[in-house]
Order: sequence, then structure tokens, then C-alpha cells
Amino acid sequence: MSSGKPNRRPAIARELLSDEQWELIEPHLPHPTRNVDRPYVGDHRTTVEGILWVARTGAPWRDLPERFGKWTTVYRRFRRWSSKGVFAQVLFSLVGDMDLDVAMIDGTYLKAHQHSAGAKKRADL
Repeated sequence: MSSGKPNRRPAIARELLSDEQWELIEPHLPHPTRNVDRPYVGDHRTTVEGILWVARTGAPWRDLPERFGKWTTVYRRFRRWSSKGVFAQVLFSLVGDMDLDVAMIDGTYLKAHQHSAGAKKRADL
């Protein structure tokens, strides 16, 4: 007998970073309690996942879901860490383990400038 309620599957909690990925990133982030300028509010992992969510979706900062904390907090920490080179340090540490002999770029994503097609060709070239 039906109860009249639709069958709903439980929502799957999706983490943006696995524990292994977080262990690689965390040592390169500023220590949460040693910031002399301003103490950090909230944990770094939630903030980093919020930053990655905005980067992945392309959404405006104001549309950041509440599970990542206040959008202003995430944005300010992103700006602060970007200006201090934190993300560059994380990237260089992660790239250091890559085998760049097999790295490939997907050329279908690259776009040509609007003037690159249909231009008159010079005969003297």
C-alpha cells in the first residue's frame, strides 16, 4: 500500500576533495592560528572546497552555497591567499609529482581570435 509520498533517494554528500588530496594541499596553507593580521574563521578545508566550487562552476561568489560558509569569508581568504602566492605554492608542489612527458592539452578548448579566420593573405609571405 502506498503512503502517498514519492520515493526519494537520500542525497549523496559530495566532497570536492578526497582525504588524500587534502593531505597534499593542507601543509601549504597558512596555519589557522598563526595569522597575525587577522585570525581565520572556519576551517581551511571548507574554504578551499568553496573556492574550488566557484572555480568549477563559474558561478559568482555571491551564489556560493551556504555549506561552504559566508561567501565574503571564502572570497576574502581566496584574495588574501592569491596575493601571498599560496595557490602558486600548492600548484607547484602538486605538479612536481607529475610525469610531464605524457601531459596533453585538449586543443578543442582553445579558441582563435575572431580576426584569425577569413583574413586576406599576403602573397609576399
